[in-house]
Amino acid sequence: MPRLFTALEIPRDAALSLSLLRGGLPGARWIDVENYHLTLRFFGDIEGHVADEIANALDRVHRPSFQLTLSGVGAFGGKKPHAVWAGVAPSPDLVALQGEIDRICQRLGLPADARKFSPHVTLARLRNGSPLDVAQYLSARGNFSALPFRVGRFVLMSSRDSVGGGPYIVEEAWPLVGSDALASSRLASASDASRIMR
Repeated sequence: MPRLFTALEIPRDAALSLSLLRGGLPGARWIDVENYHLTLRFFGDIEGHVADEIANALDRVHRPSFQLTLSGVGAFGGKKPHAVWAGVAPSPDLVALQGEIDRICQRLGLPADARKFSPHVTLARLRNGSPLDVAQYLSARGNFSALPFRVGRFVLMSSRDSVGGGPYIVEEAWPLVGSDALASSRLASASDASRIMR
């Protein structure tokens, strides 16, 4: 049974920037560049009919496309680090998209995700990672930042249980509403408001 999750894909240029962070950390199993993604909501092992319900419900998401910037690095696990990741610059649009997907999951009666949403792209998984090695790795790369990219869709991905994650397969994709239409509607409503005020 596949593990399912919603995610944002990482475009090629941003993935190449992330790939420059590979190396220099003993015991790290680096994620393949083509498997980089940003998880929005993890579902786990899902039966086929539930997967269909999720996909049908996600058809109702209508959010604008938005810019996203990968920035900074960090680690999960504290004194027993088990993964290093690249972070994301604050993005209200990203939080709103993830929140809507989460609410859809609640309406479907899916169990809540135990982990608070912390947007990131996993770079490597660690086995017996030394906190000192990880601290040195992070301090040497703390100023990481990639060029912003436009998020034009979100996807439902599947993965088979494997060491280090992947390969990941896009099962379905939902486009986000083009920002040009949104901008012109804002301008129209602004001009309407100014006419009313006159």
